[in-house]
Amino acid sequence: MTANNPLLEIQTPALVLDECRMVRNIARLRERMLKLGVLLRPHMKTAKSVDVARRQLEGGVGPATVSTLREAEVLFAAGVKDILYAVGIAPGKLARVLALRAAGCDLKIILDSFEQAEVAVDAARAAQVKIPALIEIDSDGHRGGVAPDEDALIEIGSVLHAEGMLAGVVTHAGESYNVAGHAAHVEFAERERHAVVAAAARLRAAGLPCPIVSAGSTPTAHAAQNLDGVSEVRAGVYVFF
Repeated sequence: MTANNPLLEIQTPALVLDECRMVRNIARLRERMLKLGVLLRPHMKTAKSVDVARRQLEGGVGPATVSTLREAEVLFAAGVKDILYAVGIAPGKLARVLALRAAGCDLKIILDSFEQAEVAVDAARAAQVKIPALIEIDSDGHRGGVAPDEDALIEIGSVLHAEGMLAGVVTHAGESYNVAGHAAHVEFAERERHAVVAAAARLRAAGLPCPIVSAGSTPTAHAAQNLDGVSEVRAGVYVFF
């Protein structure tokens, strides 16, 4: 570094970004999803920045994915209304979920058990509202979720649908980060797609609605060759790599 380098004046710790590279990363995935015909729902947990979110989100207002309710609250205050809270819901978080929805935020939750569904339904019924919920599908045998062929899928869906709260299915192939090479990521992307689309088909065959079919991770979003049956893709790491 030289004496006239402005980086020397920054108080640390501080985040310094290459803005041009970040903007290229954002545009690259957005254009890819447009070509594949699916909605992009960027994950905000990587950047944790309203300024970056405004660049990632269409018109700066959504749709968005978060991993904490604090992220949801900050984004909602900044004008983002369509938010997916993509962590399995815990009973202690439902009061904040209800508060956000009462304030006008279209906040959706995810869950993967009959017990979670019952707790969410009870909380919504007590508040005389609906909480849109997506059932998490296990697409890689590693993270949370129910398998597409499990009986629990229909049982959970039925509990949610009885209260008008079944919003769809969601999956995340987290194990895609543990393989290397384009061919391996293509395989993971198809595994992810197949699992969530199969789950949606089972729900519909049982007479249950499944409007949202959500998949995605940065590796699979960039590798996917076919997203037939998927309605939206989530990714977050792509913004910085």
